[in-house]
Amino acid sequence: MRSAYPGLGLALCLLGFLTPPVSRAADVEIHGSNTIGAALAPLLMTRFLETRTGQPVSASPTQRDNETLLVTNDQGGEISVLVAAHGSSTGFKALQSGTANVWASSRPVKTAEVDAMAARADLTDARSEHVIAIDGLAILVHPSNPIRSLDILTLGRVFSGAIRNWAELGGPDRAITLYARDDRSGTWDTFKSLVLAKSFTLAPKALRYESNDQLSDDVSRDPGGIGFAGLASVRNSKLLAVSDGSAPALLPSRLTVASEDYPLARRLFMYTAGVSDNPLAGDFIEFAQSQAGQALVAESGFISQNPIAFKPDYDAAVPDSFKTLTQGYRRLSVNFRFSEGRTRLDNKAERDLSRVQDYLDQQGKSGRDLMLIGFADQQSNELRAQMISELRALSVSRALRKLGTGVKAHTGYGHYMTVGSTGGDSGAQRNGRVEVWVKGL
Repeated sequence: MRSAYPGLGLALCLLGFLTPPVSRAADVEIHGSNTIGAALAPLLMTRFLETRTGQPVSASPTQRDNETLLVTNDQGGEISVLVAAHGSSTGFKALQSGTANVWASSRPVKTAEVDAMAARADLTDARSEHVIAIDGLAILVHPSNPIRSLDILTLGRVFSGAIRNWAELGGPDRAITLYARDDRSGTWDTFKSLVLAKSFTLAPKALRYESNDQLSDDVSRDPGGIGFAGLASVRNSKLLAVSDGSAPALLPSRLTVASEDYPLARRLFMYTAGVSDNPLAGDFIEFAQSQAGQALVAESGFISQNPIAFKPDYDAAVPDSFKTLTQGYRRLSVNFRFSEGRTRLDNKAERDLSRVQDYLDQQGKSGRDLMLIGFADQQSNELRAQMISELRALSVSRALRKLGTGVKAHTGYGHYMTVGSTGGDSGAQRNGRVEVWVKGL
């Protein structure tokens, strides 16, 4: 069929020639999560390039929504970086195809993705998996909503449509409107895993969004609305506290999210196919995890991994024995966790060992000022739980000693003071932890 506009095809060809896809010209490409790519990745990359080149960096949108092109000069040559934020799953596909140097993901790599990349790299290895920030999955409602907290099971019932009116939860007689991220989003994957799990399916009537910020803005204008987004996108909406099992309800805060005690805390990742063969990309990954990079993480509204000491705020559920144990100490915003619930430290914990050392040096402290307290998930008997918790504390103590920091005080607190539901893989991983306390601040 002949076109009714014979000059249109030529015009489009010329347009394509004059404006080639920017993705083919970029020296580094970061693809994936909107949570990371909307603001955090551009901020980190801009500061990295400014520090590296001493030159200003320009940022401009591309012809596609949620993409940013960063450009600067280095010794007379141009450096360009593309950040494409279309969802975590798109980032994996770009890394697998070789389009992306870095995959930004707001969820851990899936087993199927590990298998698909196995011939090139182990994406679970510390050379491939890089935690760049901690985020809390924020449960958002309209500012006028009187509800203050919900448990995870109730959230599942709300988002599945089993609960349809706020009156069923003690709120006003008003229909509930659901706001959710889209299927390509790591934020959605996290919510589906932690809240819906295998028990619930998202109600078909839920409104779906590619952008965290837009979702939050729409919830803040809807008195019947409830949604979820990254913590950096709360904006004008109201935050709800969240509880898991018999553990107390927690609002996402600097301490509860950094320690991953908050039930909907999650790690934000950047994945590479092993050690990057692109020096610029490799140096950027190191910068993102450095103290300077983590300071920018905090500036952007996410939770930095640089340790901070907090005065303990004990609630009524904290045993007197624990108050006595930690008297004179403050808690660091670092929890050491383990691979698959065992005593081997996970990739983030390995990096946190150095962060704790740096913190002690900066504060004029030493390992003698630390106390490590291990915890276990619910066990068949108290003795077994105590043994597991002590072994975990000992494991962290030995790891710090290998780096030159000798810790004198380490103990276990058994399976008490859980931060989530007990039993199962998720409970075991969250409750099985080592807290870090520092004396005399």
